[in-house]
Amino acid sequence: MLSYLHVAVTTGFTVVAYEDRATAGLDLHRDGSGELTGAVLRPVVTIREADRVADARAAHAEANRLCFIARSVAFPVHHEPEIVVLGADASVGTAG
Repeated sequence: MLSYLHVAVTTGFTVVAYEDRATAGLDLHRDGSGELTGAVLRPVVTIREADRVADARAAHAEANRLCFIARSVAFPVHHEPEIVVLGADASVGTAG
């Protein structure tokens, strides 16, 4: 989230809310060991500017590139964001 907020500021759109529903895959082995195999972030990002939805969606790739956690783990981190415009009746789209 912090990397995303940084990208939003540098790109010039306003995030007014950010909520994530993350999940992760885990492989367990017979000996009790295991490892995480992947993570999926499903953020719902509310922005102020209706004309910046594409920028808000694209910002997830740059945030993933900059994120010290995503860069440090040995599994892929995927994003499935939903972008909502403040005051709009419904979300304006999702991207994988």
